[in-house]
Amino acid sequence: MLLLAGVGAAVVVGRDTDDEGGGGPATVSGVIGSEKAEFFADPEVVAALADEGLTVRAQPVGSWAMDDVDLAGHDFAFPSSQGPADALRADHGDVGAPLRPFYSPLVVLAHRQAAEVLAANGLASLEGANVGRLAMAEYLAAVEEGRTWQELDGALAQDGLSGALYVSSTDPLTSNSGALYLAAASFVANDGQVVADDAAIERTAPLLRTLVRVQGTQQSSSDGPFRDFVSGIGNPLVLAYESQVASLLIGGAGAGDMVVLYPDTTATSDHTLVPLTEGGRRLGEVLTNDPELRRLAVRHGFRPQGATAEFTEATAAHSGYLRDGLDGVRQAPVPTADVLRAMAERARG
Repeated sequence: MLLLAGVGAAVVVGRDTDDEGGGGPATVSGVIGSEKAEFFADPEVVAALADEGLTVRAQPVGSWAMDDVDLAGHDFAFPSSQGPADALRADHGDVGAPLRPFYSPLVVLAHRQAAEVLAANGLASLEGANVGRLAMAEYLAAVEEGRTWQELDGALAQDGLSGALYVSSTDPLTSNSGALYLAAASFVANDGQVVADDAAIERTAPLLRTLVRVQGTQQSSSDGPFRDFVSGIGNPLVLAYESQVASLLIGGAGAGDMVVLYPDTTATSDHTLVPLTEGGRRLGEVLTNDPELRRLAVRHGFRPQGATAEFTEATAAHSGYLRDGLDGVRQAPVPTADVLRAMAERARG
């Protein structure tokens, strides 16, 4: 077991093969965002990759910590968005263009009582018992003003609604979801313009610093806050990938009183594979094009690139929690890797 960048322990997924025998699948190794670990460990994914002549050895690492990993001998890097992928390409080069097999928008999870309080105070709107929208401008203004749950009509301390109002997110210096949260918030704070220069970084820094500092210690992976929320502990509002919710529901687990709030301005996690060798490029191609691997990606909650029917069909029974389309949700452009890192450093103080 090997600790990389202080983020997580090494895991190996795939089948043991005799690489010198010439008859087994080719082994490719690389680093992946932690939210894809269960996908690559799925026995059906392992089998589908083997059918395509591939065995994958994957090391979960925070997407923004991949730049600190020695990638010598690796075939690919698979962060959770284009920003860290661009940084990796600049530092390490690649074989061919990056590939984006699937994506997932960021959402905010709330228990029903918390969601109803937000809606009653103009910070969200509900489209059903378990799905709605977060009004980002209004929410950000409330956090910037330092509002507490006690100041909101209908909030009751016995329901866990006390203390500062904020969404729990991950460390933006190491985790993709935390960085994308800052990207979306800065876009709103910068009057609907992507942050692209020092002046805009300075202008949005106070808000981003408040969003981070109000949380205290942040985790380095979105898996921890999500599992805490599902277990009924932690903060009333938690940032998550839609894929985490979809995977939970498709897998047959109950979501209870969870309400999935789609921010009216959000950032989408485009899972971007950077091929470092021909083997890595081959992996990106089969993940993008193979029908079985696309089906399995949907089962793990991801939206395949280039089509919506696969995701819509797989989640039809869970439309009470998930939106099949993202109409009416504004996609915030993500700043360049250098700008986003500078924003994260300022936010962390």
